[in-house]
Amino acid sequence: MPASDSAPAQPPAGLPALPVTFRPTRTRAVLLTTGVALVAVLTALALLLERLSPGEKISFIFTGLLFFGVLALLSRPKVVADPEGVTVVNLTTKRRLAWAEVLRVNLRPGDPWVYLDLADGTSLPAMGIQPGIAKARAIGDARALRALAETHGTGRAGD
Repeated sequence: MPASDSAPAQPPAGLPALPVTFRPTRTRAVLLTTGVALVAVLTALALLLERLSPGEKISFIFTGLLFFGVLALLSRPKVVADPEGVTVVNLTTKRRLAWAEVLRVNLRPGDPWVYLDLADGTSLPAMGIQPGIAKARAIGDARALRALAETHGTGRAGD
């Protein structure tokens, strides 16, 4: 029995092993930490301010939870690549693409995140790779995703 049947295939040199998840980890950590801190501070204020009515205390806590929810939503974006394709999770949407659908991976200077040029002629923002706080990591992630798309994809620009 060949070794390739029992062991997972090794990725070509320079490519990450699949599946791989790209996400703005530092941004996510800042957003979620800020959200937890806001909930804690507003809850503490609600409990410590004796002059507040029960309804006002609940509104303080609810406001903290609402802010946390918004910050958690902002921390949601990611790009997951696996052998069959790529899943792009943005703020409120999730889209699954086969590798053949991804013609090009772009991260130009000044872009807020990666854009995927698709075989149907459209472009899809992939907010999971963004150069905000960690520019070098975003550039490396964009290069890795580009290499994966070129290796696994069958689509060609201009076809």
